[in-house]
Formats: sequence, structure tokens, C-alpha cells
Amino acid sequence: MTYDRNLASRLFNAVNMTLLVLIAAMMIIPFLYIILISFATEEEVLAKSFLLFPTKFSLTGYRYILSTPILLRSLGVTIGVTVIGTLVNLLMTVLMAYPLARKDLYGRQPIMLMIIFTMVFNAGIVPTFLIVKGLHLTNTYWALIMPGAISAFNLIIIKNFFQQLPDGLEESAKIDGCSDPGILFRIVIPLSMPAIATFALFYAVNHWNTFLSAILYINDSSKWPIQVLLRQIVILSEKGLSDLSEAPPPPSKIINMAVIVFSTAPILAVYPFLQKHFAKGVLLGSVKG
Repeated sequence: MTYDRNLASRLFNAVNMTLLVLIAAMMIIPFLYIILISFATEEEVLAKSFLLFPTKFSLTGYRYILSTPILLRSLGVTIGVTVIGTLVNLLMTVLMAYPLARKDLYGRQPIMLMIIFTMVFNAGIVPTFLIVKGLHLTNTYWALIMPGAISAFNLIIIKNFFQQLPDGLEESAKIDGCSDPGILFRIVIPLSMPAIATFALFYAVNHWNTFLSAILYINDSSKWPIQVLLRQIVILSEKGLSDLSEAPPPPSKIINMAVIVFSTAPILAVYPFLQKHFAKGVLLGSVKG
């Protein structure tokens, strides 16, 4: 009986491990393919319809992208919008989530119903554009930040997270003479850093990938974020043009892969610095019997 149970357990583990390896390979192999093709030479890309492992490596695609005169300025725009936008998102989300987490807040339920209403019904692109235009935010960087300053979904999750904190912490702080802002910034936020770091990454990724908002609200090419500029580079390379670059365009396939790697790598580099917060204990050592 014990032997059969051990055999079934080993068989289950083997099948489970095989499935996990296959799923991981389905996710990793396409990304490796993109990276390898971005370093391939023009000759191999043009000679072979399908190329998995290039025999020679070249930086032609990256040289073409980096030769674009406005690339660094566009990259600076994206970094600035990502940093400032993420700070605005976190500040406004936390400042709204904390009072909503308090059960003694007057009108708490109607406010929550209005927040949930925005998750179900959306005004649409045209009304949002008219509001942004009416506020004179078009052609400004604030048009990329303010319309999505608070995510209703993230707000609800952070509010629920704040509600899980022990009431004894706030009561003890009030006895010591701490004000409500002091409780928020000195107790609640430090204990909530794993959740805040997680949503900081979500907000940052959203700002880094800003594309549609920039297309709608930004007409000045000098204010384009990196995603819009890279799209323009891809379009011109497919048409055989090189208006945005001083170098002749290599095959569009190399440029497409290099653009994907160039736009993805920076945000991937940030992840290891925030990953440690995801599984970190939130209340470890904060409350003692």
C-alpha cells in the first residue's frame, strides 16, 4: 500500500514537472528568439526564412535605433513620465485608500459604489479627450499622467490591504499623540511596502508602455515617449525610409526585434529590485503578544 502511494506520488511529480517545464519553455523560447534575432546579421536574416540560432552576431539593429537623433530625448520623456507618474499614482491611490479603509468614515459606502461604478462603465475615448482638451492638458506631459492617476482596481486592493492591519497599531499610535497623517506615513505605509511596491511596478509598467494616450494627446514629436518613437521607426523601416535615422535601415525583421528588446529591457531591469517585496512578511515583528 505504501509502495503504491509512493509510486503514485512520484508519477504525479514527474507529470507535474513535465507540464511546468513545457509551459516555461513556451514562454521563454519566444523571448529568446526575439533576443537572438535582434543580434543577427543582415545576410542570415535575408537568406533564411526562419532563423532560430544565428551563427554570427551583429549590432546593426541597435545601431540603427540608437542613430535616431531624438531617441535619447524620447527615452528621457518616458523615464520622466514613468517616475513622476508612478509617484503621483501611488500618492493619490494611498491617500484615497487609507480613509476608505477606516470603518468610521462618513459616506464610505456611497463613495465605494461610485468607485466600483467607474470599473463597470467608462466614458470612452472621445469624452475623455474632450475633458483633457478642456483642461488644456493636450501637448503636455500631464495628459499622460492625470487621466489615469488612480486605478479603481488598485485602489480597492490597497484599501483591503489597509483593512487587514491590526487596529491596535493605530490605537497605540494615537495614545502616543500621533496624528492621522503621522499614522499613515510612519506606520501604515512602512508596513504596507510589499503591496505598495507591487502596485508601483504595475503603475510603472503602464506608464512605460504609454502609447495610445500619447497618440491622442501629444502632437509635438519632441514630446513623444519612447513607444511612439519606436513605432515610427518600425513603420519607416518597413517602408524603406530612414527619416528618423542617419543610418540606412537594415531588414525590418531585425529592427522589429531590436525595438522589442530595447523597449522591454529597462522595465525588466527594475523588477529584481521590487521582487523581494512581493513575498516579504507584512506584519513580521509589528505586533507582539
